[in-house]
Amino acid sequence: MFQAYDDQHYTTNTSERIARLRDELKRSGIDGFIIPRADEHQGEYVAPYAERLQWLTGFNGSAGTAVVLQDKAAIFVDGRYTLQAREQVDTDIIEPIFSGDTPLGKWLQENVKPGQRIGFDPWLHTIEQVERLTKALKLARCDMLAVTANQVDAIWRDRPAPPHAPVTIHPIQYAGVHARAKLADLAESIRKAHADACVLTLPDSIAWAFNIRGGDIPHIPVCLSFAILRGKEKASLFVAPEKLDETVRDYLEDLADLHEPDLFMPQLRGLGQSKKAVLLDPASAPHIVAQSLTNAGARVIRGTDPCVLPKAIKNPVEIEGARAAHERDGVSVSRFLSWLDRESPSGRLDEIKAAKELELLRTETGKLKDISFTTISGFGPNGAIVHYRVTDSTCRKFTGDSLYLVDSGGQYLDGTTDITRTVAIGKPEPEMKERFTRVLKGHIAVASARFPRGTSGAQLDTLARAPLWEVGLDFDHGTGHGVGSYLSVHEGPQRISKIGSEKLEPGMIVSNEPGYYKTGEYGIRIENLVLVRELEKQPHEEREMLGFETLTFVPMDLRLVDTSLMTEAEITWLDDYHEQVFDLISPRLREKDRKWLTAATKPLGRRKKKRRGFGFG
Repeated sequence: MFQAYDDQHYTTNTSERIARLRDELKRSGIDGFIIPRADEHQGEYVAPYAERLQWLTGFNGSAGTAVVLQDKAAIFVDGRYTLQAREQVDTDIIEPIFSGDTPLGKWLQENVKPGQRIGFDPWLHTIEQVERLTKALKLARCDMLAVTANQVDAIWRDRPAPPHAPVTIHPIQYAGVHARAKLADLAESIRKAHADACVLTLPDSIAWAFNIRGGDIPHIPVCLSFAILRGKEKASLFVAPEKLDETVRDYLEDLADLHEPDLFMPQLRGLGQSKKAVLLDPASAPHIVAQSLTNAGARVIRGTDPCVLPKAIKNPVEIEGARAAHERDGVSVSRFLSWLDRESPSGRLDEIKAAKELELLRTETGKLKDISFTTISGFGPNGAIVHYRVTDSTCRKFTGDSLYLVDSGGQYLDGTTDITRTVAIGKPEPEMKERFTRVLKGHIAVASARFPRGTSGAQLDTLARAPLWEVGLDFDHGTGHGVGSYLSVHEGPQRISKIGSEKLEPGMIVSNEPGYYKTGEYGIRIENLVLVRELEKQPHEEREMLGFETLTFVPMDLRLVDTSLMTEAEITWLDDYHEQVFDLISPRLREKDRKWLTAATKPLGRRKKKRRGFGFG
């Protein structure tokens, strides 16, 4: 199994560990220390050796930052983790704070004293983050101090070793474009930026650029490494040699000069001593990289990581791979939902059994390389925790009438999937149906949107929220995130959210996942992945229009739909979607599951659709 269910947080030791950290700070002459959930590569996900925030506080969400002063401590999380943080940390010692209301910089201004020094690890903060915090502390007449040794590492005695998973070549039949061609295009981007070189630390950027994959991060097939790309010379890749077999080494030596990671910093200093102009992304480059370059004499040019946009715009091979992966995944998830309906009345099911069954069904495809993230399997109140992680101690049985929220995905060589379905267990309350339907209306509004080229995700985000806003409801996460191609399940720069400023481009894959969460009772989320595509221009249209192609094909629970709240157009959309699900998935199901699918996709509108039979595909 790819997922573990043991308890991985450390609240029982929080008091002792915070006390030891404060003693360490005193010895170092530091008044406070900032602990982000980050590693030196600045990707979204980290390996166990870099889980400093979890080890210290007990919080195991994918985003958060703690600060420890001598007299108080706090952890800052976004709207996805407000409930989770309160449940996982010892609130007598660490105050959970919603960063949307009180950003870290503001809290520091209000809680530090003039003249104090706040330490930070320059590997674990980006250029932008350090600039923001330095500015905030300057207003409080305090200093940000870059430490040479991480203070948490000094007290973490049983810290795991860094990973050394083998690197693999991502075949051209899935990548679609040779790495040599990608590196040539990236070199041109560097020259256009008037730079001599560009430093990459993001694991998914390096994996994409060199057409390699790895296993250093749970569920994300990347290799922890560094790269220096050059405008006119061969690239350099800094990777532990034990990760490379002879075939992979030969492949990479044709693309780049290979070095051990310990040589990364000396080569940065060499760029500076040669007075090179170096492109850095201030949103992802660690502060220490900019500091080392500048101190050695380099000229830093700020710009976006040149891999980010071309990685997000999938090529035709990747698009076809995504379609194939989602069709395969749709069969597995439909089989799971059929199984769930048969087994849930027994009273024997719980969150872990359900998650294990779903993983097993994906494994039976023979194509699954990993799950794409830890499955969110939440029944009743646990479904209201946006990024809930089920463990042996939190697992709930499926008893009584409530909702089950399952958010999961698979990693396949041809694509990455991510899907959420909310299912009625027993008889749903009228309120559950009403709120599910409002979430569904928002989902349909995004899925069926037509928008001019140049539209950003922020401009579409309102469509998903409007049906909830009508009755004073909302959700505290983005409506959608980008998704990679056998890479990270969360990929930028595109997203559908209140702060999604990147223009949506044909070829981008993004999730469509509005939700609603009633604390202590239930959660609702409906998620499909969609592909941005060009739409055929209509005779009356003056502008080029874009829209979405739905990639995910799995039924939505009709028992939770209140058609009295839906327009005829919305009902037609749902019926058409379910017809596509049936046509695509039913030929690949066994009889009992096909029978379930027939009922699960029955049309709701006045126009009854005739099934096309089982010959599709």
